[in-house]
Amino acid sequence: MHSKNNTAADPEIQVMTTAMRTWKLAVWMMVSSTPGFAQGCAAPAVPFLPADPADIRTYADILRADFEAYFVDANAYFRCLEQERNRAFVEAQDVTAAYAQMLEVLRE
Repeated sequence: MHSKNNTAADPEIQVMTTAMRTWKLAVWMMVSSTPGFAQGCAAPAVPFLPADPADIRTYADILRADFEAYFVDANAYFRCLEQERNRAFVEAQDVTAAYAQMLEVLRE
């Protein structure tokens, strides 16, 4: 029989340690992934701004509308990314729990 003070020999601690490593990996993957590839989220196109001030004045109404549309689309994009992040976070929690359950079964 092993002592509860010896965490290296405690299978329950080993299962939780492995599950935590898996959880940290899943979180790291979510945080470090490129946002443009988030499931179903499309980044808005950056509006064009002419270099010539005369063109800016000539097309001011169109340019203003393009920029305003960009801001609306960017806000929708941020909301989409946040929803995808939340979904992926819950999924990672579920996968971690399933992995811990699998390790528990294998310990038996």
